Amino acid sequence: MTCGGNHGSLADIHELSAVQLRVALQAGALSAREATAHYLARIESKNPLLGSFVTVTGDKAMAEAGAADERYARLQKAHPGKATRKQTGKQTGEALPLLHGMPLGFKDLTDVEGVVTTHGSAALDHKPALTDGALVTLLKSAGVISLGKTQVPEFGLTAYSENRIAPPSRNPHAPSRSSGGSSGGSAAAVAAGMLPFAPGTDGGGSVRIPAAACGLVGLKPGRGLVPAGESSGDPARLVAAGPLARTAQDAALMMDALAPGPASSFLEAVGQVPGPLRIGLTLDSPWSTAFPFTPEQEALDALHAGMELLEHAGHIVLEAPIGYDNRYPDAFTTAWTAAVGTARITPRREALLAPLTKTFRRRAQQRSTAKLNESLAFLRQFQRDTVTQYGQWDLMLMPALAQTPRPVGWFTGAGHGDGNWPAAEWPGDADGDYRKQCEFAPWSSMVNVCGLPALTIPVHWTGGQPGAGLPMGIQLVGPMGSELLLLQVAAQLGF
Repeated sequence: MTCGGNHGSLADIHELSAVQLRVALQAGALSAREATAHYLARIESKNPLLGSFVTVTGDKAMAEAGAADERYARLQKAHPGKATRKQTGKQTGEALPLLHGMPLGFKDLTDVEGVVTTHGSAALDHKPALTDGALVTLLKSAGVISLGKTQVPEFGLTAYSENRIAPPSRNPHAPSRSSGGSSGGSAAAVAAGMLPFAPGTDGGGSVRIPAAACGLVGLKPGRGLVPAGESSGDPARLVAAGPLARTAQDAALMMDALAPGPASSFLEAVGQVPGPLRIGLTLDSPWSTAFPFTPEQEALDALHAGMELLEHAGHIVLEAPIGYDNRYPDAFTTAWTAAVGTARITPRREALLAPLTKTFRRRAQQRSTAKLNESLAFLRQFQRDTVTQYGQWDLMLMPALAQTPRPVGWFTGAGHGDGNWPAAEWPGDADGDYRKQCEFAPWSSMVNVCGLPALTIPVHWTGGQPGAGLPMGIQLVGPMGSELLLLQVAAQLGF
């Protein structure tokens, strides 16, 4: 059996875009069992090196795929030739769900019924979740097949996906390098062809950082559009779920499942060319006063490449100085780490926490409620001030990262960069670790505070050609409701 048309053979299913895979599944040219079995085989082959998956639920996935195929057969029998649905994903009457039979993986911060959620922590009891989380419920209702849980940092706190319970997630383009965090396992899985695309969650850059590190398109939707998908506290409402994908089209397809609505779909409209936009270019960061940093030349090269692509597409790019309040670092860190202070961890197991988590937990517990409320009030004012400044432009442009993807173990000092020290022997420099993260990704967290949509696009490779060397990207930030516009710009630029 082949995928039909130009879809290729079963041996190269992973080379299909997510949109192409969906077409093949909807048309019956490929069964859910075949797609699931193929991606499980890819995981078996690639995961030992890359550490993308912490838990693989192969038997459960094949059972879900079998049920999907049976549903397809029933619909075909009842309505011959009409079991498929339109490309837009709009449904009339009985039809296949939008993402029928599409294999996915979920971050190990998100509950999947019957599967352990570790939160990347050795300090928690690892018990199967009793129910699906909101994000999983949403995507399962769209027809996806869950293949397992992907690697994350402990409690999703860091810009790298390394913890004490499983091997680190590595970058498919250079396995000595990190795939980023906290959606690092999911990003690596997509980049390595272990998944067609994947949902990530982003509370301070956790979709955009790994997307940039792994050469993917990564979209953080605006606040409130998509369920967050994580089962931990978030007093500043920082977290949003969004797609990690190889193309803007694939990301648009996932957005149709994440944010279904009565209007025309993301996928239907992503190919429309946006009119000329005024785009403000900035290197300013709210972290600069606390952690002065100098972007690497590769980050500036990516910014220049992105600017050239945008200008060639007819957009106007001009420098846009942005002023940030220097109280931001302390307020953000207070809000970002508040939840770890209330995590249910018995005193005897706190020793199993990673040094950074342990330090932030202790400080969070020592802070008063008044201090947290003061920080949250400041962040609301920061949001108003920053959104006003950004509002002078249609989009804001900046590098996605200030540095190339870092070596595994670089942030923690584990193994002098090779990540091979036993995790129990990680050095305990939590503040040095955190500083490195803020210098690595200084343009991420303020977007979460502002609740704005943002997109990373892999416009540059350190080797000079796509797929050569390490990927580097740009970030575009738009006003509320600009998710489609961001994806249209990425598609316009050829991504």
